Amino acid sequence: MTDASASNTPEYTVSELSNALKRTVEQAYDHVRVRGELGRVTIAKSGHVYLDMKDEKAVIDAVMWKGVAAHLNFRPEEGLEVIAEGRLSTFPGRSKYQMIIERMEPAGEGALMALLEARKKALAAEGLFAPDRKQALPYLPRVIGVVTSPTGAVIRDILHRLEDRFPTHVLLWPVLVQGDKAADQITRAIEGFNAITPGGPVPVPDLLIVARGGGSIEDLWCFNEESVVRAAAASRIPLISAVGHETDTTLIDYASDRRAPTPTGAAEIAVPVRRELAERISTTSARLMSALVRGLDRKAADLKSASRGLPSPKAMLNENAQKLDFIANRLNGAAQTGLERKQNRLQTAALQMRPAALRRDLALKGERFTQASARLDQAFRRDLSDQKRTLSGLGARLESLSHKSVLKRGFALVKDEHGALVRQGAALSAGQAVSLVFEDAERRAVIDGAPSVPAAASPRVSPAKPKPAPKAKKRPANPDQGSLF
Repeated sequence: MTDASASNTPEYTVSELSNALKRTVEQAYDHVRVRGELGRVTIAKSGHVYLDMKDEKAVIDAVMWKGVAAHLNFRPEEGLEVIAEGRLSTFPGRSKYQMIIERMEPAGEGALMALLEARKKALAAEGLFAPDRKQALPYLPRVIGVVTSPTGAVIRDILHRLEDRFPTHVLLWPVLVQGDKAADQITRAIEGFNAITPGGPVPVPDLLIVARGGGSIEDLWCFNEESVVRAAAASRIPLISAVGHETDTTLIDYASDRRAPTPTGAAEIAVPVRRELAERISTTSARLMSALVRGLDRKAADLKSASRGLPSPKAMLNENAQKLDFIANRLNGAAQTGLERKQNRLQTAALQMRPAALRRDLALKGERFTQASARLDQAFRRDLSDQKRTLSGLGARLESLSHKSVLKRGFALVKDEHGALVRQGAALSAGQAVSLVFEDAERRAVIDGAPSVPAAASPRVSPAKPKPAPKAKKRPANPDQGSLF
């Protein structure tokens, strides 16, 4: 290539070329539909979803913005085959092209079934479907919470069946049972029922029913979502799942405490038939009353037979009255004897007590107490004096070790501009500001940089004649700035 042809070739900056490529790709592939298997799937904190779509020969990076991802009716997972619609674009910061997905769905019912089976195995491995987690249903719940659509036939069938069998207080938590937002609403409904405070204005349900009519696997998919399954498994209130027809099975059926084939069947499981219960109570009451009467008759006959062999009550009372009189006489005699014995002991002890001897003993013990008190006071005063002398000596030693006593003898402390103590002159440089701390005040100074003469090497100078005092030099403008010399 000649120099002329090279000079005619237009020049691009990196940004210009990247933007040109971006416009070209977006104009040529403004709408594409791609089928492939999901590889890496990453959900960022922002809510955006970054993923790979691949087949056996190639991989395409893709991104799904937060608003689009929120409307998915399934959770993208690695290995799931999907059909995605969107457009191609480039990311200039990485010199890569990527697909911006605007709509995505599983590639057929087989993909959903594979995803359902994989999710079922994962949740079962965590023990969410274990039989020992199942709770027993209350025999006769006073309040039943129902999670379903408020406008469908399901709630009417449940209420009608409950009214026929056993009228019960029903709390309805209205939710969507199909679509993008259904799983989140069902999860919050189950958790909301469990969060009701006992004793509040809204009663706590004794039983929950999560219900929906029949439909395709796509229609029932919200009951396979992980959040719904976990909420059902964690519910402290016993829960009946009644989703779809008898042949439909969703993951919430495995996590619930009981599965009903239909919503009407859930109402039949929830409460007994009131009429049958009343008849059973009536029959049981009659049988109990009959058994009670027969038992009382037998006991009366047994009592009558046993009473014939008993002695006369009057004779038994007279004999016991005689024994009581005999015991009372013995007790009176023993009490009189014991009283006389105690009176004799008291008189003997009174005679042995002499007031004069007691007064002498009291005076002697009082004198001993006074002497002991005087000795104790003297010992306390001696100990206190010794403690004072010791404290005074320690104070004098502490004062002698204080740096203030060194400053009183004419020494000074040197600190740098940061207030740190300077121990060696080599640590200071010319022009450096320092502070000199004397015994009575602190003054600032500047190092002049002249080397010091060691004390051992300084020549001995004979005393010179006194010179007249020099004239006073002009003081520095800064009154706080002093000099070392």
